[in-house]
Amino acid sequence: MAPVATENSADGRSKDRMTNYTKFWDENLKQENDEHNENRLSSYTELVNGYYDGATVLYEYAWAGSFHFSRFNKGEGFIASLARHEHYLAAHMQLKPGMRVLDVGCGVGGPAREIARFSDVNIVGINNNEYQVGRARKHAKTAGLDDQITFVKGDFMKLVEQFGENSFDAVYAIEATVHAPSWEGVYGQIEKILKPGGIFGVYEWAMTDKWDPSIPFHKELAHKIEIGNGIPEMRHIAKARAALKNVGFEILHEEDLAERPDVIPWYYPLEGDLTKAQTFWDLFMCWRTSWSGMAVSHYGLWALESLRMVPKGTWEVCETLKIAGQGCVDGGRTKLFTPMYLVICRKKSE
Repeated sequence: MAPVATENSADGRSKDRMTNYTKFWDENLKQENDEHNENRLSSYTELVNGYYDGATVLYEYAWAGSFHFSRFNKGEGFIASLARHEHYLAAHMQLKPGMRVLDVGCGVGGPAREIARFSDVNIVGINNNEYQVGRARKHAKTAGLDDQITFVKGDFMKLVEQFGENSFDAVYAIEATVHAPSWEGVYGQIEKILKPGGIFGVYEWAMTDKWDPSIPFHKELAHKIEIGNGIPEMRHIAKARAALKNVGFEILHEEDLAERPDVIPWYYPLEGDLTKAQTFWDLFMCWRTSWSGMAVSHYGLWALESLRMVPKGTWEVCETLKIAGQGCVDGGRTKLFTPMYLVICRKKSE
């Protein structure tokens, strides 16, 4: 049964959304059925908000301000790799100073701040989670970028309604549109708000060509990634490609960056393997996903919630992050999942 909307707390988080989040999935992921899937798709707003109401503070603790994966060069620190991943997207999109750019699913604004500095563009970030929008605005002001970046609360399935057609020079989405109930729906909205000839760049989460949902392990892996990351439905990479073409985009470049033969895999921060850490700070980051680090988080967060120092439901969402981490690592090792299917496409000129 899908949870219903409830009154928000003062910081923009809904306590009932957080505590009801895990009810979208069967406790035994092997028993998942079409009814669970339909509930998630039809109630994606509550699903995603429930997840991020609880997960945001944990993400900022563990993942800084940019909630996405990245490739690693040998000797490169975690924060530097995140920035390079964002620069790589901006460079492929050929962003120019003065452009008006939309960040779809902007999180707390880490990529927007980095890309605004790197490309000198004006960015509007849209996010359906009120708590994250507030955090993004605060961070932009602290960084002195609040005159270059604005953040608005809104549904990325209703972009035309909010901004109007032909209103942006470029649009990007970094590991965000996987939360949409359908790729055609969100990509179609993006295509409409772009000016003719405008560029859309995306890092998409998808199951790879090796994934076969008829295989029980493959299907259960997809569900682990869903429940641990607030995703209504994990889909095949071919569906993303087809959806972009179906809504009218011309694909200029596409590549699954997870297929690059990197010595240090993109998922290493989730393994808890301290030997792969590239900097002193990264040692602490890796420790947080080790058995001892997770134990500290488990009992520490439980205590904070018991003392009402964090909202009720935060601990439960944290527990789903463990499922998320294992799902992403297993998906990365088996090459069944990618968080970095890169596509650069253009809206056709009229």
